[in-house]
Amino acid sequence: MKISEREIIVVLGSTNSSMGELGSIAKSRLDYCLDIYTQSAYILCTGGWGEHFNTTQTAHAVYARKYLIERGIPEGAFLANALSANSVDDAMKIKQIVSAMTGVKLTVITSDFHIERIKLIYAEILNGFTCNFIGVKSEMDQHELDRLVKHEQQAIASILQNGLFYDT
Repeated sequence: MKISEREIIVVLGSTNSSMGELGSIAKSRLDYCLDIYTQSAYILCTGGWGEHFNTTQTAHAVYARKYLIERGIPEGAFLANALSANSVDDAMKIKQIVSAMTGVKLTVITSDFHIERIKLIYAEILNGFTCNFIGVKSEMDQHELDRLVKHEQQAIASILQNGLFYDT
């Protein structure tokens, strides 16, 4: 597929319940996508399966796409889902999907507590692409937010100390 100067809105996955109900973090990212979507953009949803975010038989990205379609995004606006297991895998799968395209501008939607790690990962894996990062404000109790921020700080420290581990 060849496109030129086309924006791709990438919505990073988050948790869903064992029944496939999207969690508040996932919904906040998807709602932001709805707010900024224009007909000239493509949408790429990420998220496959993982113990920490989705244990159902259906990929998280399928639930995300369904959520957006039910709210008016046409099916033709979507690129293939990036069926990833974690943040590094997100970047690798996104790169596989968009690598044949030209003039691509990625707008990556994640959460405010997650954005710094995503910037580090994408700077290495998607270094040839123009990326704009959006950290959606997290609406959760302070204890949960503190836990997530601590996890992100540890993950960033590990990347800075050890680099990224991934297969090219």
